[in-house]
Amino acid sequence: MARNKLFVSRCGTPRRATPRCGTSRCATPICRLSLQESRPYHSPPESDQMPTPIHSKAKRITTHILQEMKEGGEKIAMLTGYDFSMAKILDDAGIDIILVGDSASNVMAGHETTLPITLDQMIYHASSVVRAVSRSLVVVDLPFGSYQGNSKLALESAVRIMKESGAHAVKLEGGEEIGESITRILSAGVPVMGHLGLTPQSIYKFGTYVVRAKEEEEANKLKRDAMLLQELGCFSLVLEKIPATLATEVSQSLSIPTIGIGAGGGTDGQVLVIHDMLGLNHEFHPRFLRRYLHLYEEIQGAVGRYIQDVRSGDFPNENEQY
Repeated sequence: MARNKLFVSRCGTPRRATPRCGTSRCATPICRLSLQESRPYHSPPESDQMPTPIHSKAKRITTHILQEMKEGGEKIAMLTGYDFSMAKILDDAGIDIILVGDSASNVMAGHETTLPITLDQMIYHASSVVRAVSRSLVVVDLPFGSYQGNSKLALESAVRIMKESGAHAVKLEGGEEIGESITRILSAGVPVMGHLGLTPQSIYKFGTYVVRAKEEEEANKLKRDAMLLQELGCFSLVLEKIPATLATEVSQSLSIPTIGIGAGGGTDGQVLVIHDMLGLNHEFHPRFLRRYLHLYEEIQGAVGRYIQDVRSGDFPNENEQY
C-alpha cells in the first residue's frame, strides 16, 4: 500500500499529503520524492536475501546441527539448566544447548565444589530438564568418580544417564587420561562432549580456580588433548578459563565446535551458569561473567513486598478470593 494517502481538495483535484520534501503542490506534477515513496515495495531477488540461519531452520538441535553451525560460522549458545521450569524457559527462548552441569552441586545444593554431587542426583536433574525440552540439545555432566580410571564404570554411568533421563549426550572433563573412558562410551553410541582447561572436578589438584594453560607446557598439552578428543570422536569441546588467544588457536585448528567459558570470543560458542547470568547469586564476580538480570535483588524486593502485604492484610483483597 502506498505510504502517501490521496485526499480531495476543495476544487476536487486529488492531492497528496505533504511529502517529506516539504512541498504541498497538487498531485500533478507529483514531486519525485512522493512518487518514490508511493511505489509499492518489491523484495529483492531470492539470491540477494540473507540465508536463513541454520539454528532457525532446525526443529531440533542435534550434534549434526552444531557441526553445521560451526561450518557456517554461526555461534552456539549454551546455558546450564537443572529443573523443569527453568529448562522450559530456556528451550522456549531458543537456546541451542542446555547443559545439566555438575555445577548443580554449587548452585542447587550449596556445596563448595562440584565433587559431592552423585550420579543419581545428576539423573534426577537431567530427567527434570528433558521433560521440559522440545528443541534444545540436552548434555549431562558425568559427575566426579563415575568415569575416571575405570572405562567400564564410565560406560555404565553414561548408559544410566541416557536410559534413565532421556538426555542426548554426556560431558567428561579431561584429556588423554580419560581417553579409554571416552572411547568406550562412544562405542555404545553415546555422544560425548569434552572439557579442557580449568576442570572443576580437579580443583584439589589445581588448588585454585585461576586461568589455566598460561605456561607453554600446559598450553601445548591442552592443544594435544583437544586434537586427541576430536580424533576419538567427541562432537564438541568446552574450553574453560584459558587465554583467549589459545582458545582461538584451538578452535581454528579443530573441525568440531568449541564452547568457551572465560575463554574469549574466538570459540564457536559460549556457555554460562544460568544462576550467574541471571544474577540469582551475588557473591560470584568472575571477569568473564556478564549479568543480564539482577534477580537476587528483584526477588528479594518482591518477597519483601509480599510479606508487607500479608502482614498489613492487603493480600488477599476482594478480587483475590472466592
